[in-house]
Amino acid sequence: MRYESRWARYAALIPLAVALTATGAFAQDEGPSVELFTVNNLWMMIAAALVFIMHLGFATLEAGLTRAKNTTNILFKNTLIPGIGVITYAFVGFNLMYPGFEAGSMSWFGFAGFGIAAEGDALTSAYNVGYTYWTDFFFQAMFAATCATIISGAVAERVKLSSFLVFSVIFVAFVYPVLGSWKWGYGWLNDLGFYDFAGSTLVHSVGGWGALAGILILGPRKGKYVDGKIRPIPGHSMPLATIGVFLLWLGWFGFNGGSVLSADPALVSLTLVTTTLAASAGGIAAALTSWITAKKPDHSMALNGILAGLVGITAGADQMAMWSSILVGVIAGVLVVFSVYFFDKIKIDDPVGATSVHLVCGIWGTLAVGIFGAKAGASQLGIQALGVAAYGAAAFISALIIFLAVKAVMGLRVSAEEEEEGLDIGEHGMSAYPDFQSSSHL
Repeated sequence: MRYESRWARYAALIPLAVALTATGAFAQDEGPSVELFTVNNLWMMIAAALVFIMHLGFATLEAGLTRAKNTTNILFKNTLIPGIGVITYAFVGFNLMYPGFEAGSMSWFGFAGFGIAAEGDALTSAYNVGYTYWTDFFFQAMFAATCATIISGAVAERVKLSSFLVFSVIFVAFVYPVLGSWKWGYGWLNDLGFYDFAGSTLVHSVGGWGALAGILILGPRKGKYVDGKIRPIPGHSMPLATIGVFLLWLGWFGFNGGSVLSADPALVSLTLVTTTLAASAGGIAAALTSWITAKKPDHSMALNGILAGLVGITAGADQMAMWSSILVGVIAGVLVVFSVYFFDKIKIDDPVGATSVHLVCGIWGTLAVGIFGAKAGASQLGIQALGVAAYGAAAFISALIIFLAVKAVMGLRVSAEEEEEGLDIGEHGMSAYPDFQSSSHL
């Protein structure tokens, strides 16, 4: 009976496939439409799962690049953020991001109602008929929490846990989806021709602007800048950080490859190649740049260079040639090193380099579409710059307001004593490494 029921569900898709074929939704080069529908849907679910594993990558990267005494706190935040993202996206975010704007309406805000559909008549997505409504939600929900995860690393080691979680709920539930609707929901920037394939700006720069706002309000960690000098505060585990970066690189295949929104073999494979080329070039460029400037090869810079290349290529991964992809990665890798130096020089303390990786390289990647993309030229570059400016102003101001409101109501920073002792003990009453003797410098 179990097998009969399963095949009955498959058979129910056949009328749908016939209808989709009549609309010309699928190419008919091989196989029936129901097969292509199933393959598309399967690929999108796999891509969503790859994006999900990126949260483990962020957790291990941030933990590795911060001190041992704050490890549990970092892991706790990165454990709750995906849950916050999924729940809030189901409740309001999905319908804020895809409110049903009409093409050419130049809309900037809309809301299609609370909650997501739970009935069988929602078998196909209104956004893309190539896969189910639920797969559409599942894939987009995996993106939603990434902005808050980016911010988590930037404000690490001194932000109050409860305050950060309240900020995350508001930012993920309202700011990210409304800004996302401007492009991916067919809003006003989409009507103008702004292009961001998988989120160099919509995901990474939005998170980067939020991170910058949080850093400015919190201030630097205790002991980071003393007597006008920069005091390095190294992370406690390069192995953890390395594992995190490779998990993120793996997850990016779903992040960018899934953004094709189908299992199109040519476009998905092109996207995966450009993504890998940019990441490789970014890591090599950052390693060499740090080696030349600091006289020693900095492993953390090489890791951030890989992420810089990934962020940089994300806006145009579906339309770059080989050399363009490599050049985007190289420039991102160089930029991230000098950006880290610059932010340190002006006393903006970012323990994991999130603003350099996600904000600076997200901006670069978005502009690169106007330089190397399919519609490269002064006009497209101008539209890309307009999008960067609009998202920057909206994301930064929104995050600033939320952080200031949370600070006024709840406070934002832990006490000096708690920061010295470590947030693991102060916020959680436990240590990530209980068998090791605690030390305030770790």
